[in-house]
Amino acid sequence: MCLGRMRRFLLLYATQQGQAKAIAEEISAQAATHGFSADLHCMSELDKYDLKTETSPLVVVVSTTGTGDPPDTARMLVKKLQDKTFPDDWLSHLRYGLLGLGDSEYMYFCNGGKTIDRRLQELGAQHFYDTGHADDCVGLELVVEPWISGLWGALEKHFTSSREEQDMSGGPVAAPSTLRTGPEVPIDAQIQLLRLDTHSGADSRDSVGDTVDSSQTGPLVEDSEPSLTRSGPPLSEALLNIPALPAEYLQVTLQEEPGQEESQVPVTSVDPVFQVPISKAVQLTTDDAVKTALLLELDISKTNFSYQPGDTFHVVCPNSDAEVQSLLQRLDLQDKSRHHILLEVKKDTRKKGAALPQHVPQNYTLHTVLTWCLEIRATPKKAFLRALAEWTRDGAERRRLQELCSKQGAADYSRFVRDAHVGLLDLLRAFPTCQPPLGLLLEHLPKLQPRPYSCASSSLSHPGKLRFVFSVVEFLSHTPAVVQRKGVCTGWLATLATSLQPDTQGSAADGGHTCAPQIAISPRPTNSFRFPDDPSVPVIMVGPGTGVAPFIGFLQHREKLQEQHPGGRFGATWLFFGCRHKDRDYLFREELQQFLKDGVLTHLKVSFSRDSLVGEETAPRYVQDSMRLHASQVAQILLHENGSLYVCGDAKNMAKDVSETLVDIISAEARLGRLEALRTLAALKEEKRFLQDVWS
Repeated sequence: MCLGRMRRFLLLYATQQGQAKAIAEEISAQAATHGFSADLHCMSELDKYDLKTETSPLVVVVSTTGTGDPPDTARMLVKKLQDKTFPDDWLSHLRYGLLGLGDSEYMYFCNGGKTIDRRLQELGAQHFYDTGHADDCVGLELVVEPWISGLWGALEKHFTSSREEQDMSGGPVAAPSTLRTGPEVPIDAQIQLLRLDTHSGADSRDSVGDTVDSSQTGPLVEDSEPSLTRSGPPLSEALLNIPALPAEYLQVTLQEEPGQEESQVPVTSVDPVFQVPISKAVQLTTDDAVKTALLLELDISKTNFSYQPGDTFHVVCPNSDAEVQSLLQRLDLQDKSRHHILLEVKKDTRKKGAALPQHVPQNYTLHTVLTWCLEIRATPKKAFLRALAEWTRDGAERRRLQELCSKQGAADYSRFVRDAHVGLLDLLRAFPTCQPPLGLLLEHLPKLQPRPYSCASSSLSHPGKLRFVFSVVEFLSHTPAVVQRKGVCTGWLATLATSLQPDTQGSAADGGHTCAPQIAISPRPTNSFRFPDDPSVPVIMVGPGTGVAPFIGFLQHREKLQEQHPGGRFGATWLFFGCRHKDRDYLFREELQQFLKDGVLTHLKVSFSRDSLVGEETAPRYVQDSMRLHASQVAQILLHENGSLYVCGDAKNMAKDVSETLVDIISAEARLGRLEALRTLAALKEEKRFLQDVWS
């Protein structure tokens, strides 16, 4: 048997925004240097592989999306693996290693990977290499790079063990796990935010790549503090271990002659997309509020788009036209912005399995592709920085880009690139002699992702309409100058809302009879944030700020149901709402008070974090404070009345604090130890009675 055949491994990835794919491609690129052959496939390509008959080791890279779900590209495989008719030893022959990607700001950290990992083990598969959990909150590379480095030693050990057993038995035998599988995930890890996992299987070898001596490029200026463009000792004097140069694989042709008619937004989604007009726009906050919250109403009457309370949907959004124009100018392509793009895979490329990027449509103009298809604000990965360095003329600038992508420069990359939200345009401005070709951008820039929003209306209350609420995201970018920016989608939507002359404060009013702007929306493939089918089930809702949006839809729906069934049995409805100031950003104030008056909402508990109310020093400041004041009622509903609790809003602080508060309430009211309280909350999640719709 030839060496290539014996050292093959199957490499599967499932990605939502391209990170897992990029990591899998990096593993594939390094494999040959270590004497292995990676058979790389997206997890959705079920016709390209078969786990039941697979005899080589399996390596999986999978991200997490939504509220802990595997990516859309993993849905078919996960569904297949969840077949209850499979015996416990269905995959007992399979040996695998898995790298999960996630963000610890979300409660279900790396749950996409954990779901697949757990099911593979339930079907008898065993680890040959410990699972890694990479945290985007602190930097994926902190786990990804050592995990990849250790993978080669684990594969070597697996193949050596397999050959030894084959020699002793006289036939092919699947190798046992060379690394312990570990115990079941602790229950507290399912409830609370997980810390960054480390693994015991990584060896100490450097990643495959190049080494760079500072003497090769000349020293950088060291007369000031380190920044995006400057380093200091010891990094500025270090011998660098940098990633291998990614192979270029796209041949780009820009054609002047007319191409495909661009009558609508180029969308590469597999889900149906609907072009709908904005029929109404309302500013829900006062002008002096810390954040501006807007409500938009969409007219979906001429589509077959449908939704239920609790559902979310996607808005297809463009990049800022000003940023697109700046990028074109920086690349010296402004005179070709209306040229049409034609792509081909280079015939002489060294990239294994090179294929045209699916998110870049053929024969659209360069301006359209940069506007609607590519996430030009995406934080560049280290492989992209490595490639950009090759197109940088100045030696000091090239050295700094090499530092930022090197093993030795990991801290600087985190501080000056990832944490500073640096995008491609920021880098090109900071490194003026960097002049990459267009093909390099198309190879490395990820797909511009649609943004999810919660439905804030009921189709019973507003037939043919869909409402949603959002805060306009604003932040400072220090790259290298301080720049005030707005969110890609919320900034665009706010501009569209302005064209409708939105009201300020109060109930939603018609936006006038001017030509309504249109946006593209699509349903999300999975929506688990659904309210109980039985209206008699008591419900607790926790939604500060714009997190109240899905609960407005639920209460509108409940109001209509109570009108249609006046003698019906309806359970109690609690809403814990919070905002900064009572008179500035108390969203839906009049509507909530009307719900309370009509008995649709039985309990409304509101907290104001920035108001100092005279004589109310002990007033709750946050939603979790209000929950503690009503701990006995919360526990009664959850533990004795089979009720459900829903949380919507900020994942970084609020959702974590609410979960911690629930553990404390269950522990105190049920007189349980902390571990038992955690188990109780975990059981509520398993029963779909504790659901979250959170974002960072």
